[in-house]
Amino acid sequence: MTVKHVLASIISQLFLCLGLICASSLIARSQSPIATASPSPTPANQLEKNFFRNVLSDQKAIWTAPFHLNKSDAAWALPLTGATIALIATDRQTEAELVENGTDLPRFRISRNFSELGSFYSTGAIAAGFYLTGRFTHNARARETGVLAAEALLNGAIVGGALKLASQRERPVADDGSGEFWDGGSSFPSGHSIAAWTVATVIAQEYGKGRPALKIGAYGLAAAVSISRYTGQKHFLSDVLVGSAIGYGVGRYVYDRHHDPALDHDEPAKVNKLLRSRLFPQVMPEYSPHAGVYGAALAWSF
Repeated sequence: MTVKHVLASIISQLFLCLGLICASSLIARSQSPIATASPSPTPANQLEKNFFRNVLSDQKAIWTAPFHLNKSDAAWALPLTGATIALIATDRQTEAELVENGTDLPRFRISRNFSELGSFYSTGAIAAGFYLTGRFTHNARARETGVLAAEALLNGAIVGGALKLASQRERPVADDGSGEFWDGGSSFPSGHSIAAWTVATVIAQEYGKGRPALKIGAYGLAAAVSISRYTGQKHFLSDVLVGSAIGYGVGRYVYDRHHDPALDHDEPAKVNKLLRSRLFPQVMPEYSPHAGVYGAALAWSF
């Protein structure tokens, strides 16, 4: 190995560590009492007006996060870093397991198609859908969700793009799945995982308070997209893990930094009432042994 390759490997590993630290420290800050304390109200129209200014502010916070680490961050940074190092060390073996079972199986095609839900276009469409719905229906929460999801999505794309350029890791299909860093690739981290987790996190934070099923659904879908990037042979497991962590950390930071707490006063009651009355029916059991009827009746109230 030449001196050039050694230096390139060292540089790429430094950027790898920086990405991990940024992700873990953002997650830790989002979980801390300071980060989740009531921020100043930011109406959706102000979020729109200051969109790019907020993105620049977010980027400064993201890339300087490693300089604000404290002991509490170790609860996230150490496990995440350890898991990533372990996955990088075993990426070649775990990728070989997929190849041994054949790459033309239906699950590969299904995985690759499903993973497109995490593309920038798909997640961008989701953010746009929330925003346009909020504008046309005068729903402040939906409008804010769309703006914050778009902001988190753009932030995640910038961070992911910078780390891809710095690490230049080969894709699993290149060079027999060696996964070499600084070799002209774009595998690390998974951009689809970043996009899926940024949008899912904003939605879960906006609508998931008191609704664990909604949070599980949002995060579960993001996790499924991330795993499909591995099973579809688009990324290594370590790429997926770091991408997911960055996406969650960026999504939480954007929400905690710019969410308007005034929306939380009576919104849950309104949403719950709407869900009960129009989306989810009343379920009444139907049981008649003599008639041989066993089942349930559904009733919607409008």
